[in-house]
Amino acid sequence: MKIITAMVILGCLLVVEVKGQARVPKGRCFCADKGVNMVPPKLIEKVEIIPPSPSCKTQEIVVTLKNSTEQKCLNPESKFMQKYIMKAIEKRLV
Repeated sequence: MKIITAMVILGCLLVVEVKGQARVPKGRCFCADKGVNMVPPKLIEKVEIIPPSPSCKTQEIVVTLKNSTEQKCLNPESKFMQKYIMKAIEKRLV
């Protein structure tokens, strides 16, 4: 009887594949969500484009506002942001 019980337990252990606990890596993203769709350009002092990395899988756009140290996350997929980036690129090329 003990041999049969031991064989059943051993069989179960061989059938079941034991894996470590799957953990979602905690990213070090600055933005908690996609962010706002627009900030008036006259209020923007600095723009930082942070590419995806191993610690944060999403691209982030962070703006620092004038007359304060407040930072806001902008949605990189918003039309406002795409136009703003294109204007900045054109300005650099001129």
